[in-house]
Amino acid sequence: MVRRTLEHALSSQWIDEVFEAQRDKQYTRELLFSSVVDLMGLVALGLRPSLHAAAQSDPDLTVSLAALYDKVNRTEPQVVRALVQGSAERLFPVVQPMKKQGSWVAGYQVRVLDGNHLPASEKRLKPLRNFRGAALPGQSLVVYAPELGLVVDVLPAEDAHAQERALTGPVLERVREGELWLADRNFSTSGILRAVAEKKAAFIIREHGVSPNPSALGEKKEARRGQTGTVYEQAVGVEGESTLELRRIEVHLDEPTEDGETIIRLLTNVPAEKMSALEVAELYRKRWTIEGMFGELEAVLESEVRRLGKPRAALLAFGVAVLAYNALSVVKSAVEASHDLEASNMQVSTYYIAAEVKFTYGGMMVMVEPEEWAVQGEQSAEQLSADLLEMAKKVKPSTLRKHPRAAKKKAKKGYAPGEVVRKHVATARVLKGEKPS
Repeated sequence: MVRRTLEHALSSQWIDEVFEAQRDKQYTRELLFSSVVDLMGLVALGLRPSLHAAAQSDPDLTVSLAALYDKVNRTEPQVVRALVQGSAERLFPVVQPMKKQGSWVAGYQVRVLDGNHLPASEKRLKPLRNFRGAALPGQSLVVYAPELGLVVDVLPAEDAHAQERALTGPVLERVREGELWLADRNFSTSGILRAVAEKKAAFIIREHGVSPNPSALGEKKEARRGQTGTVYEQAVGVEGESTLELRRIEVHLDEPTEDGETIIRLLTNVPAEKMSALEVAELYRKRWTIEGMFGELEAVLESEVRRLGKPRAALLAFGVAVLAYNALSVVKSAVEASHDLEASNMQVSTYYIAAEVKFTYGGMMVMVEPEEWAVQGEQSAEQLSADLLEMAKKVKPSTLRKHPRAAKKKAKKGYAPGEVVRKHVATARVLKGEKPS
């Protein structure tokens, strides 16, 4: 199922066409860009521990390792972005028939915008070897469609210290009428709010303490109780060439956040007749689905290849991991839909799907001849969707069941002297009743 999905979303011919259309300074000699993506995909899925190992295991690779790494290190960010956008568009009609619950909000398609900083890389590059701090290879703005479970856009940025809000221009160009955008306070600026509103799209964005500093247009009124606190609503306006009239939704929390905040303010242009204040507050809580997606990218897939210190190489690795995530997400949706797991409130784990692929894929590729994978004629997205749903009936959902846990409460340990921290105990003795001293 994963292979068929990947072949549909990322055919070699299509990848090379995207590369030719988007490249600026790069060009193709002997090494096709589709071959680079294939090798990086093996790393992202955990089928090979490194790009070097993936290249060494490929008998058809005709170029040197130096040539391979040179192409990886020079991959232009716009190529990575075009791959993510295009593959998501190819998967839309595949996954849509699998979704029975419909949209989160009637009349809107939800999009979640957030930034993702790549973690520090190994300091293999000569200019970094004497630097004691962390070397950050880059960051990305990510747009997630939670109703479909797909990442629909990634804007890679080589400068890890660039402000997220300063990178939003190209992302905002893709805002479409009928979309509802959720974002945190890093994106709370009058420019971003107006840009979304001008596209006749909706937004729910957490208000920053300083920006955009809207003025009150009416009295604050209590709406009703929510799951986390009391919800209030107020009409506000953002000044400019014209006043942008918005609703401010305030949630007075029963328990403070990790940062000690007791009030969360949300700005939205969704009309009250479409969403009540409480519905706005509850929907914003679902913004954390993108954090779950980031967690799966890190824990399930190799989205953070720390050996790749060059920014463009690290961003390519992250982009290919996103492509792999989308494929696994489609398979997950097929399993959930074919067994109607919504009724039983059972969730399928992306982690166990990836583990099954890792366990089986290598032997399967040895035993199954290449011609066995060939599909007679070009298969449509609708046909692939139907085939995936049929194949998913043979899967036992209990083997892929997700076991969600409540979030752990972070307890501040505070300062402890070195002699206390360096002490150790024998666990066996403690379990027998001996008190650690």
